[in-house]
Amino acid sequence: MKVHILDDWFDTLRSLPCFGKLADHDVTVWTDHQPDPTALATRVQTAEALVLFRERTRIGAELLERLPSLRLISQRSVYPHVDVEACTANGVLLCSNMHSDAPSYAAAEHTLALILASYRQIPQQTASLQAGSWQSGVGRTLRGRTLGLYGYGRIAGAVADYARAIGMKVQWWLSPDGRARAEAAGETVAPSREAFFATSDIISLHVRLKPATRGLITAKDLAAMQSRALFVNTSRSGLVEPGALEAEIARGRIHAAVDVFDQEPLTDIRNPLLTHPNVLATPHIGYVTEDEFDLQFSDIFDQINAYSEGKPIHMINPSVWSRAEGDA
Repeated sequence: MKVHILDDWFDTLRSLPCFGKLADHDVTVWTDHQPDPTALATRVQTAEALVLFRERTRIGAELLERLPSLRLISQRSVYPHVDVEACTANGVLLCSNMHSDAPSYAAAEHTLALILASYRQIPQQTASLQAGSWQSGVGRTLRGRTLGLYGYGRIAGAVADYARAIGMKVQWWLSPDGRARAEAAGETVAPSREAFFATSDIISLHVRLKPATRGLITAKDLAAMQSRALFVNTSRSGLVEPGALEAEIARGRIHAAVDVFDQEPLTDIRNPLLTHPNVLATPHIGYVTEDEFDLQFSDIFDQINAYSEGKPIHMINPSVWSRAEGDA
């Protein structure tokens, strides 16, 4: 098959063990981002299979209608960036392993790294040392602090394990069903949403972005956080009410560590989340490790091979395959 891989910005995949799974295919790797559907369609005109790099490119009808050879889109995890109806209408099968049995340990580790770096002022201390000024302030200890985890999924569970290992207390807030599951598992659930935000030294957000969760964290929630509390978001920027975090940070009362933004890639260096001294920002690298990529793309390439062998797996819109089988 003619396979086109989108948005491999650092040409990483060729160096991974899993890339060998594509040995029998004609592979083109694109290392830059092309957001315009018309220009992208010209670029991948001959593609029979598209490989998506997480949610870096939106796949909609405007693109799909220009790709008559395309038969398969292979990716991993959730797919809010893919118009599934348009895929089905254009005879394109979407395959995506939802990996319900394992968390992204890379994302959990990055969450812990942001918390540690924020509390110990690592970026500021490093900058001070490089400037010849030695120490630049006094950090804080994490042991004994309360970590509030919003969400009760796999990544949050891994973060909780890491936090407990360094002596932190953990409490949770989430949906009513999630709270019931957490309590049944013996976890500490805050008595109320207000108490969760008011009593957590650190709040880390671990929720999937979907229509029901957009704007989940409000300005009122952030205003309820105690002075010098840390808000961490390695999930999605859209989970926070637009402008709410920027406004609260501008007050100088709380701190934030963020890995996700409203526009990505973010290149506006005037963005307040990049300029305010109370914010530690990273460029959506929670999942960006060689190990995580090899795990994810091994699944993605397996899906391509399964399709080429006539036995597709992890089908999201299986009616496309049924229709193709019926026409064969």
